[in-house]
This record gives sequence, structure tokens and C-alpha cells, in this order.
Amino acid sequence: MAAAAPEDRGTVRSRVPTSLDPGTDEDERDEECLTSNQYPKETVRKRQNSTRSSRSSESSRSSRKSFRLDLRLEEDVTKSVKDKNGRFELDRELPIIEPYFVQHSESAGKLETGIRITWLGHASVMVEMDDLTFLTDPVFSQRASPISIAGPKRFRGPPCTIEQLPKIDAVVISHNHYDHLDYNTVLGLNQRFGTELRWFVPLGLLNWMQSCGCENVIELDWWEQNCVPGHDEVTFVFTPCQHWCKRTPFDDNKVLWGSWSVLGPSNRFFFAGDTGYCAAFEQIGKRFGPFDVAAIPIGAYEPRCQHVDPEEAVRIHADVRAKKSVGIHWGTFALANEHYLEPPAKLREALERYGLTQEDFIVLNHGASKLFNTVINGDLKDECICSLLG
Repeated sequence: MAAAAPEDRGTVRSRVPTSLDPGTDEDERDEECLTSNQYPKETVRKRQNSTRSSRSSESSRSSRKSFRLDLRLEEDVTKSVKDKNGRFELDRELPIIEPYFVQHSESAGKLETGIRITWLGHASVMVEMDDLTFLTDPVFSQRASPISIAGPKRFRGPPCTIEQLPKIDAVVISHNHYDHLDYNTVLGLNQRFGTELRWFVPLGLLNWMQSCGCENVIELDWWEQNCVPGHDEVTFVFTPCQHWCKRTPFDDNKVLWGSWSVLGPSNRFFFAGDTGYCAAFEQIGKRFGPFDVAAIPIGAYEPRCQHVDPEEAVRIHADVRAKKSVGIHWGTFALANEHYLEPPAKLREALERYGLTQEDFIVLNHGASKLFNTVINGDLKDECICSLLG
């Protein structure tokens, strides 16, 4: 593996997601195991549980001051645009469904088989699998912004409140952009669940989480893994993707970005986070696939930079070897130039071009759930608990 030029030391390039620490033996071992189709636990640097709740990454990159992309961004993520022509379509085309766990709270968290996905809007998903319930990039605020009076605003509100959630065992954070990491949501979840809730976060985010009062925080580098105490059989692996990080004018890429591979004894789930298309997904598929379900972004791709469009989302679905996928990162915040109903329409077109069906890669209404791989009357089936977008 080629060593970085002197001026590049202390950086990481997400176009080459296997370049963790150029020139080290540990990185060479990481690169060697990328081609493995098996999942031997020794191929991933495991973060053992400790009596300490919060742990910083043991990666040699943990002392670095910033991370770097191959493609530098000319401007911020997608800009907000006003769309007055289609507002009347919202309630008809993007209804908000009251989640099953609000309608029937007694049935929440009692999944015996399979994996259940509930879309809470944008990149927020509640996942139930292998006796665990966890959230991805939860945001319950009305704006994806550091202030409440300005910034990208929701045009579809959250389908439930933090107080209405069932017991949550863990939260995974993909990166620190405001539409994926929300201060008030972190405070609310921490207030409700306290130290029983384990936070899995990217390298560089531990101090920020602790400043919010969160104590049970695990910070990981790419390819590192950990688990929820008492659930050692389910492994959370922080995996690469192509993106960037920023929350202030002064912290460009001070925090790593990534995706998450959650590996259980009966089910495997992949969360792509927010990403552009890159070779990392094929590597993840070879190393940890097939996945029973993947949550992949399909929207907020105009203007394009570090984001995938629906066709690239289908390619990620194939690369990670997902049996089924759910479209996320669309239809919630005013973040992009495309019409809010365009992503699912383009997804249907892409699926047809690739010879796949809408059952292979579904789109849910806000608050709706889908149960995959459950046993019904002795047969392995998928079951929609609420409703899919037509």
C-alpha cells in the first residue's frame, strides 16, 4: 500500500476507503480481509466492552485533527428551495402514518423473528432485530439547523415524539450534519433513556456527545466494531462511505463519516447514512453481505456532490448484496432542488432498468413499518404493518 505524501499525512480519503493508516501492518491486514466473503470476527478490530461507558477510538487515526475527501466541496450540502406549486399534494402524496408502536404500544419490542423497519422521516429509521431496537440518525426537530428560526425546515413532521418511542437500546450516527445529528434530539433521547442507551458514533464525535450529557458513548473508526452490553451476539461495525462533515465554519471534516453494518445471529442490517457512490459498498458487501435489509438514501441529490441519486442507490443495493432495501433521505426536509416526489418515481425507473421489482427496494410512508423475514403460518414472508408509498 502506497504511503501518503508528506503533506497528506493526517488525512483520509473516502474515495479509497481501505486506506486507513497508510504503511502500517494493521492496515495491510485490513486490506487483505476486504476480499473475504466470510465474517470471521478476528478480521475486524473489535472494541471490547468496558466498565467505562464512554470510549474513544483505539485507532491510530484518533489523534488526527481532520479527515479529507478526494473531492473537495465548493459549497455546502444542498440548498433549501421554496416549492409553492406542490404543497397541496403533501397530505395526499406523503401522508404521515401513526406508527404501529403508538397505535399498539403493547406489541412494540416483541418481535420474535425477522427484522422490522419503521421510517421516522429522512434518515431516521427504527430497526428491530435479534432482540434489539435501535435508531439511525434520529432527528425530531422541525429544522435541520443550529437555530430554531432559520435553516432547512421540515415539510413532513415526525410521525411520533421521543416520549412515544418504545425502549431504545442503541443509536447509530453516520456523521455530524444537522439533518443527521440534532442537538435537541440527542438531549431528549438522553433524558428519556439515560445510560441504558448506547450511542455508536464516528471518530471525532465523542467529546461533542459528552458535552450533551451522554455517558454511554462508543466512538469508532472505519472497520471497528462494538456491541450493546448484554447483547454481545449483535455486532455494530462502522463502515466507510463517501461524504464529509461540518457543523460550524471552523470544523470542516474534524469528525469522520460513515455507514453502519449491524450483524446479528439471525439478521443483518446495513445503514448507508448519507453518501456518494463509491467502491466501499462492494467491499462491505463482500465482507459482511448478504444483508437482509439495507436503508439507502434516494433523495436530496440535486445539486449532486456527495449524494447518490436513485439509480446509484440501486447500485448500492446490489453492491452490499441486500436482499431487500428501503429508501430513505427524501421527502422530509427542504434540502435539495429536486421535487419531493421525484426520488420514488426515479427509483421505480431505475429498478425497472436493473430488472428489479418494487418489492426489492421499497419506499415507505412516514411512520410506516415493514416486517421482513418473519415466519407466518410456518412460511418465511415479508409483511407490511402500515402502508407503502404507491
